[in-house]
Amino acid sequence: MSPTQPISFEFFPPNTPVGSEKLQTVVAELAAVRPEFFSVTYGAGGATREKTWAAVQAIAAAGHDAAPHLSCVGATREGIAEILATYRAQGIRRLVALRGDLPSGTAVAGEFPYAADLVRFIRETQGQDWHVEVAAYPEYHPEQRYARRDLQHFADKVKAGADAAITQFFFNADAYFHFVEEVQRLGVAVPVVPGIMPIHNYARIAQFAARDGIEIPRWVALKMEGYLDDAASIRAFGLDVVTRLCERLLAGGAPGLHFYTLNQSALSLEICHRLGR
Repeated sequence: MSPTQPISFEFFPPNTPVGSEKLQTVVAELAAVRPEFFSVTYGAGGATREKTWAAVQAIAAAGHDAAPHLSCVGATREGIAEILATYRAQGIRRLVALRGDLPSGTAVAGEFPYAADLVRFIRETQGQDWHVEVAAYPEYHPEQRYARRDLQHFADKVKAGADAAITQFFFNADAYFHFVEEVQRLGVAVPVVPGIMPIHNYARIAQFAARDGIEIPRWVALKMEGYLDDAASIRAFGLDVVTRLCERLLAGGAPGLHFYTLNQSALSLEICHRLGR
């Protein structure tokens, strides 16, 4: 992996003071491989949102570029403008703009039905002051029945003003390359960065994948399940699988890598070192 190819890391906001201290250590460890930015997932409203802000502030205070997630589901224009003003005052100029998950049993999304509406609002009210990332789904959004419609939703987000995209995690490189080809046919020219999930805990990752419609190759699943409680073998095999995935993506022209760290540094660092960072 070339030192000039961008990498980035994603965290969730810690829930405890101990978690916050641990995250500071993880950020310092991951900073050694010179990431372009660190992103922090979004808590909608109340104390959860405050934790996102606190994590972003801590990362920025340590001298790193921070990119908070901003979810618009159930949000108002006034509320989004207030959040943007808060981040602007902190010197934050990068965002990951998302629709977010609708609350169970709810069909109303608020003043922003889609992420494209949020991106459009940011551009209309803030101009080009922000670098805006959006989400992409190589195996298509789990709520979307038709691939063509999901591709169009993605193209709409880019047309609204997105600068780049980060994909949901996946293990099928062909799905990523096919997705990129499809959106390029729709005129999308922004970088689509693969989202990479190191296999920290296979059972947990399998749950995430089943929930979000992500394919784990059968041969990988069977080998993982065959290791049972052999944590060392699971770790070693998982590192090999994800490293090979990254190598293939980069060789095929992926513009960088975005790691879903689950607030841990060891596996992401090991993969980066294996890639030459």
